[in-house]
Amino acid sequence: QVQLVESGGGLVQPGGSLRLSCAASGSRFSIETMGWYRQAPGKQRELVATSTSGRSTKYADDVKGRFTISRENAKNTVYLQMNSLKPEDTAVYYCSALAGVGGIWEMYWGQGTQVTVSS
Repeated sequence: QVQLVESGGGLVQPGGSLRLSCAASGSRFSIETMGWYRQAPGKQRELVATSTSGRSTKYADDVKGRFTISRENAKNTVYLQMNSLKPEDTAVYYCSALAGVGGIWEMYWGQGTQVTVSS
């Protein structure tokens, strides 16, 4: 099993910044892709950004140029730097990891962290 623990959410004014962190822990696991998804009230969960072990990244169109995903592979940690935040970025943000344990690969999720952008 792999556990993901997120931190860094909170309340910020429009135009502000936040940095989310997510650390993976467990025993004898390997991680290929880590990423961030978000779910706003009444909406489906959607991809925000992902990063492979080879540092290849992918972003949702509406966060390109404002959000940056980064990883510290040695620490099994992924970050999401969010700049120029907008009210429509308000959501619960979930960390994800495609991880293999004993040769079995599956997607793991964090518990979510609330990001609220409001004046």
